[in-house]
Amino acid sequence: MVKKADIPKHIVDTAMNLARDEGWRDLSLADIAAAAKLPLSQVYGVYSSKQAILGGFNRMVDAQVIADEEGESSEEPAKDRLFDVVMRRLDALAPYKEALAVIAQDQMRDPLAAACSAKRLSRSMATMLEAAQLSSDGFRGMVRVKALSGVYLATLKIWFKEEAEDLPKTMAALDKYLTKVDGCARRFERKRPEAAAA
Repeated sequence: MVKKADIPKHIVDTAMNLARDEGWRDLSLADIAAAAKLPLSQVYGVYSSKQAILGGFNRMVDAQVIADEEGESSEEPAKDRLFDVVMRRLDALAPYKEALAVIAQDQMRDPLAAACSAKRLSRSMATMLEAAQLSSDGFRGMVRVKALSGVYLATLKIWFKEEAEDLPKTMAALDKYLTKVDGCARRFERKRPEAAAA
């Protein structure tokens, strides 16, 4: 018997296991309910669709990253803080790596699902920025969200393929991407006073 408070995570874990073993595209909410040994009405009351399940999964991961961040110093450079946050996120995703690889492939074949995925990504990257003590508000925040989304997606491609547990290729790629973004941001900041003076 699953405790009421544990039902959302139980549904998410069940869906991820099914995605890993059977694929995601043709998986139904009824399939997930049956595997979770819960009434379909109860699953629907928590997550009304597979996309809602993925949204719930993202929120769980976001919350874990934020919880892991609490109490850390903000004295490190922004690039280093972002590196730590993204790596913590990948650590949180690690138990679901195979399922996420399957879901990512299936989402690419479905434009509507891809659009939902893009919205979830933006929300999560805004949360990751806040976890790194960088604002995600306003125009500057929007640019940061887009930049971090690009870095994250590029890093995920390496992470999905990497087999080494200590993730040397993933960490090297993430550092390289963040260094490029950091360099662009610094150049932009130097040009702003010139533009304002003009």
